[in-house]
Amino acid sequence: MKTLVVAERKGSELRRVTLELAAKARELGDTALVEIAGERYSPLPFVSALAKKVESEKPDLVLLGATLNGRDLGARLAARLGRAYAADVTGLRVAGNALELDKPMYAGKVRAKVRLDLPAVVSVRPGAIPLKAAAEAPQVEKIEADGSAEKLTFVKLAATATGTKRVSLSEARVVVSGGRGLKGPENWHLVEELADALGGAVGASRAVTDAGWRPNEEQVGQTGKTVTPDLYVALGISGAIQHLAGMTSSKVIVAVNKDPDADIFKIADYGIVADVFEFVPAFTEAVKKARA
Repeated sequence: MKTLVVAERKGSELRRVTLELAAKARELGDTALVEIAGERYSPLPFVSALAKKVESEKPDLVLLGATLNGRDLGARLAARLGRAYAADVTGLRVAGNALELDKPMYAGKVRAKVRLDLPAVVSVRPGAIPLKAAAEAPQVEKIEADGSAEKLTFVKLAATATGTKRVSLSEARVVVSGGRGLKGPENWHLVEELADALGGAVGASRAVTDAGWRPNEEQVGQTGKTVTPDLYVALGISGAIQHLAGMTSSKVIVAVNKDPDADIFKIADYGIVADVFEFVPAFTEAVKKARA
């Protein structure tokens, strides 16, 4: 089967999700990676250039990361070419002349197996596919955005500084997540300070984002982001199935919870039964001293 992977970069480096998709595509057969050159994502020129490439190469499958740009580009490409489309899938397999996909549905309460006829366009959730070490860096072909496509007018609405230099949650090697055990947004500094000490990203449980303590983009779980860091630290998280679905592939899981019967301990490599308000400040200081 011939697969075309649409590459994305963060600075000069390929995004982790691109490497994940490249590894999966190699399992499926013949693979090509393309990157659309441009200073910033522009829907019409990008989809026009990609559509021309797909029409020329005729791949059976086009894979994109289910990122902000990838979801938009994938939907536009499928509509333009009349291909079957599935978004934000968490697993895929070849089944004859079709794909069998794993897709969360109904706010993550159900995992459906969906059959999609080829040729198709699929966006895959970052972190859903285990990243396997490649023998060599994938070769990426650059194609130019189609300047003849319809021109767009951009209106700059606002620019807001985040005040942080933390790594992206989906690409972080260390993730520190907090749950309802933090008791309120005023205590979230405990999560942030430990994440900063470890050089990691901040995550949150669905209960926290539903309560409005943290933005949705920090949610880890079936209806949020799937992460596969080297180290995942869960603070005050009980271990709901929805949350576990987004982080169980982490290499090492450390859980801190004062409830010894919390479900999070069933999958943790290291479990610490303690009050987060007592343990985390002391642990953060110890990490800072060790890394000084």
